[in-house]
Amino acid sequence: MDKDTISNWFKNLQSDITSNLEKIDGSGIFSGDTWKRSEGGGGHSMVIENGDVFEKGGVNWSAVHGNTPQKILDALKLEAANFFATGVSIVIHPHSPHVPIIHMNVRYFEMSNGVWWFGGGIDLTPIYVNDDDAAHFHRKLKETCDRHNVDCYPQYKKWADDYFFIKHRNETRGIGGIFFDRLSSKHGTKKELFSFVQNVGNTFIPVYKEIVYKNKDLIFDDNQKKWQYLRRGRYVEFNLVLDKGTKFGLDTDGRTESILMSLPPQANWAYNYKPETGSPEWDTLQKLKKGMDWVNK
Repeated sequence: MDKDTISNWFKNLQSDITSNLEKIDGSGIFSGDTWKRSEGGGGHSMVIENGDVFEKGGVNWSAVHGNTPQKILDALKLEAANFFATGVSIVIHPHSPHVPIIHMNVRYFEMSNGVWWFGGGIDLTPIYVNDDDAAHFHRKLKETCDRHNVDCYPQYKKWADDYFFIKHRNETRGIGGIFFDRLSSKHGTKKELFSFVQNVGNTFIPVYKEIVYKNKDLIFDDNQKKWQYLRRGRYVEFNLVLDKGTKFGLDTDGRTESILMSLPPQANWAYNYKPETGSPEWDTLQKLKKGMDWVNK
């Protein structure tokens, strides 16, 4: 279970996911962009734009190393040492407001002093919350967690609710999913934890494909597109103001274009916008709360 084995698996995961997303889209093709980090390492970004289903999406792999920046040492309360970080990060923004935004990140971090951990998660951000889709998504994630540890889904689900929370709006970014960080020898062997991360990575395509195929051909109108742009604005707010992954990438002098590929191609902000009570938009806002029990919905 060395860092090269882990990193190579992540790179193969990137290839598998992009290939499958192209099939789901039907016309869109990912373009590749290899980059190097001057301080050490680099990555390969894969971006799809203006497909039949996906308006914009990115599937990024990276493996970077070097001196750990002081900001990171201070934030994570670590002793000075060199670091190595590798992983895959995915964000997909569909054309249709009936198809949810999806995000996944699986990653591994180690230091030359023996510190190591895994992190990651997968979450869904519907423009309109569909109870059946939300329940299906969470049940599949629970199945993935249960193969590792039957007690971890509630913990990782709560972690996602707390993490993907836009505190200045008092709402969750979407319906959540699972989130975990700094899983180390206190939580299992490296082999066991890597197996869990692999299972999370392999859950992405099956669960998202079913939701996309169910909703991609539904008719939508201009008002629903306007709502989509407003919800994308919330997504931007979270990623730029609160997301730790964005901050880590920028603080370690990562490639800006790859870090910010998570942003949608278009987003809007309307002053003090409040949907009409009882409308589908209003109904969605009522469900963007922590602690929703989607598994038993």
